[in-house]
Amino acid sequence: MMKLWIGVLCAGMANMTIASADDPYLWLEEVESEKALSWVRAQNDRSLGELESDPRFPSLYEEALSVLTSDARLALGQIHNGQIYNFWQDGEHVRGLWRRASVASYRSGEPVWETVIDFDKLAEDEDENWIYGGVTCLSPEYRHCMVEISHGGSDAAVWREFDTVTKEFVEGGFMLPEAKSWLSWVDENTLLVGTDWGEGSLTTSGYPREIRRWVRGTEMADAETVKTVGVDDVWAFPIVEHDGDKTHELVLRGPSFFEREYHYLGDDGEFTTLPLPLNVDFQGVLNGQAIFLLREAWAHEGIVYGQGFVVAYGLEDGKAETIMPAEQNQSIEGIGIGETGLVIQYLEDVSGKAARFRRTRSGQWKKKEIKLPENGVVELVSAGGGTDDAMLSFESMTTPDSLYYVTPKNKVEKIAETAPFYDATGIVVEQRFATSADGTKVPYFVMGQDAVLKQGNAPTVQYGYGGFLAPILPVYYEDPSRPQHGALGGLMWVKRGGVLVLSNIRGGSEYGPRWHEAALKENRQRSFDDFIAISEHLIETGVTSPEKLGIIGRSNGGLLMGAMLTQRPDLYAAIDIGVPLFDMKRYNKLLAGASWMGEYGNPDIPEEWAYISEYSPYQKLEADAGYPKVLFYTSTKDDRVHPGHARKAAAKLADLGYDFYYYENIEGGHGGTANQDQLARRTAIEYIYFVRMLMGVEE
Repeated sequence: MMKLWIGVLCAGMANMTIASADDPYLWLEEVESEKALSWVRAQNDRSLGELESDPRFPSLYEEALSVLTSDARLALGQIHNGQIYNFWQDGEHVRGLWRRASVASYRSGEPVWETVIDFDKLAEDEDENWIYGGVTCLSPEYRHCMVEISHGGSDAAVWREFDTVTKEFVEGGFMLPEAKSWLSWVDENTLLVGTDWGEGSLTTSGYPREIRRWVRGTEMADAETVKTVGVDDVWAFPIVEHDGDKTHELVLRGPSFFEREYHYLGDDGEFTTLPLPLNVDFQGVLNGQAIFLLREAWAHEGIVYGQGFVVAYGLEDGKAETIMPAEQNQSIEGIGIGETGLVIQYLEDVSGKAARFRRTRSGQWKKKEIKLPENGVVELVSAGGGTDDAMLSFESMTTPDSLYYVTPKNKVEKIAETAPFYDATGIVVEQRFATSADGTKVPYFVMGQDAVLKQGNAPTVQYGYGGFLAPILPVYYEDPSRPQHGALGGLMWVKRGGVLVLSNIRGGSEYGPRWHEAALKENRQRSFDDFIAISEHLIETGVTSPEKLGIIGRSNGGLLMGAMLTQRPDLYAAIDIGVPLFDMKRYNKLLAGASWMGEYGNPDIPEEWAYISEYSPYQKLEADAGYPKVLFYTSTKDDRVHPGHARKAAAKLADLGYDFYYYENIEGGHGGTANQDQLARRTAIEYIYFVRMLMGVEE
């Protein structure tokens, strides 16, 4: 719990320095204080007593649980050393299994699974609330692994060494105590590690600033420091790439959340800074060429490589090559590095596509499309793992996932598909466009029963996010599944006569980096204007009306919801605000908040607070504004977005005379839940809220 307590301590210190700011709700930022938790329990009891007593709640809960724990879900996994590794949760394995199957059995459509780690058994045996976080293994053998587990799903986690041959944690092996840590394998006896090494080793954002080389058999505290970044940088991140017989070591310095400076360790033992722009994402190394996705144009040796391009950079000769240029209607979303080439997943007018790229002897990169279904979401599931084989999935809001195995020669074979979670007969999905305040055309998807859409004025839920380069895609099911995903939304909302809307507003990456940049910092209002434009278009075209329109968003999307609450409460009858940012005056002082100043700006700089203050929801709340009865949810264990945001907003609304619903899960991290049962419950809470607010109360 060390990092969580550091976050609480920092918040407390900040509280002392701004006592004169006249915020009577600062005590709610004390995450684990008895006073704050008493307030939380009272709000939970009041809100859940009303929502969960609705006679429609049990069926909504059972529907959510049926999707989230269904054996019909695709068991997606990655290829490593001839095996497919997969993490799986269901009703019997609530915390989940890490398991594997041979490639041959997986391709047959009937994989024979072998359990590697049973996390339910691990938690029971050790009497700990362990939640699986991830795994990092040494390629290509994939025997030596570091497994991440956390208490209750927080970002701060423990890392322990695991042997996939013996299927046991290594006695006396590498172990990192609880912290926000990153690591990479150099070889079976060496790790590059960024963690909390003690005083002065963290940035002001609370992330590691020291990368050290830890050799097996030595004390962790004695690990050699290889690179240190500035205390006001966001983080330092270790990267190791195994490229044939060559091992490449890099350290990423993050001046801001989106900026990346890459330091490459040469054969002389010295780091050199790669001559790339700061807005660039490293993807891996193939045959001595580092693969990068450019989020800004790059002029190198007399050639300009455009924004959104995929390029190769020679780590020895410094030469650059274009792999894939991105058109104005395209966005590169995923890059997999195989044994001899790349597989690139991309969007074209928010429709998924994929292609394979190989380098010719002349230094040109040849593209070959992978033939997959159209007008849906394509996801790169696996590429690499010592092979040129790849796996991709396809889905849409009404089409369950299908998994395709792609050979090195691009032969496409469907090897599995998900049985429908509900009968989608008569349900249609349409892409439409609204015009934002500055004239920009903004796409969105509408899902509803054909008869309901034709009749119009339907109860409608509009989802939005609009930030951090995250595209909002019309998926059927994706872990962790959310209420706006097609399977849950279709079963729990659309089948009841509701309409579901996905908003592709600026701030995401639906049209590449430019779509994100358009809503950064002083331009944040564009994201809000886009969302409002879609809402107004839904009303103008008769899909719904303000009395029947609800909206939903979480995290950065929770900030969006707060802006809608304070800017256009006249448009909405219900607002679902999840794990939100809300107090933008103090967001950079709470937990990981300082790392997001590249997205929002620094409220401590007067010129930047000037534009942030124009939309910061917490400061904008006022009496007699006609706000609808909102739903807040958050998590006590969220050590990314501080639960104080939701708590303080709810408390202030109460004092201003507004009623609201509030739910705070005592565990669950930023996801808000720690297992599928908790997620089913919260999803049911969200939909019973919309059912009551938009379809009417049923006693």
